[in-house]
Amino acid sequence: MRQFAIWTLLLALFAAAPAAADAPLHLRPLERQLGAIAAANPGNVGIAALDLTTGDMVSVHGDESFPMASTVKVAIAAQYLAQVEHGRRSLDTRLSGRSARSLMEAMLVHSDNAATDIILRDLGGPAKVQQWVADNQLRGLRVDRSIARLLADRRDLRDRRDSSTPKAMVNLLQRIDSGALLQPSSRSYLLSLMARCATGRNRMRALLPFGTRVEHKTGTLDGLTTDVGFITLPDGRRLAIALFARQGSNRPRTLAEAARKIYDGFVTVLRAPFIDPLAPIALR
Repeated sequence: MRQFAIWTLLLALFAAAPAAADAPLHLRPLERQLGAIAAANPGNVGIAALDLTTGDMVSVHGDESFPMASTVKVAIAAQYLAQVEHGRRSLDTRLSGRSARSLMEAMLVHSDNAATDIILRDLGGPAKVQQWVADNQLRGLRVDRSIARLLADRRDLRDRRDSSTPKAMVNLLQRIDSGALLQPSSRSYLLSLMARCATGRNRMRALLPFGTRVEHKTGTLDGLTTDVGFITLPDGRRLAIALFARQGSNRPRTLAEAARKIYDGFVTVLRAPFIDPLAPIALR
């Protein structure tokens, strides 16, 4: 009877445990470290990081939806550039007295909301961008409102509109990088603008080693801090990363710590792929 009770208890504990990690075995130490960062910070943190060479991914709350805020501008820019490739748009077109090229720069480098809505309006509005998202099977990411409408609406950080899961965002980034969504010239142009991002220097790039190449786009709402983009490792491998922090305090620092753990974790795997950095060190 006592043995049966013990087995019942063990089964109950097993059922209550979190689902199996998404990460491959050699990246599970990193995933545990990221989980610890998320658990140690009040609020709700979502993280995904994808090695663009191997396809290996780590995530924490990777399938949970978070508001994109201004990180949606990456999708808007990608669709506009795809339209340019097909001859339907031009970066030299004048929109509201400015070239589309200057509007793209303002949107991605300085996160200019008015410039974003001009580009969005020229594309036909949020519904047209959402149609592009659906046509390209970018599941888990949705575009519903203009930036002006989003900011005017009552704030709800659990609203599914204009949201993405961390995994969906790194999928978008991977598809941009691989050439599935953009031709090489458009991809290079988009990444060159993201490399000049002038906002959120206290987030993804804050704790990375000096000189690390980062191409990213930040997003901010009351109670929400986000940063998504690419990090290049010392061996030239590149990572697509999505970082979301909802509610809680010191959100930028949380994202910065997560980005540094991701960087160090993938570098550790490169140097010693079979060593668990959390395992105790045997003294001899």
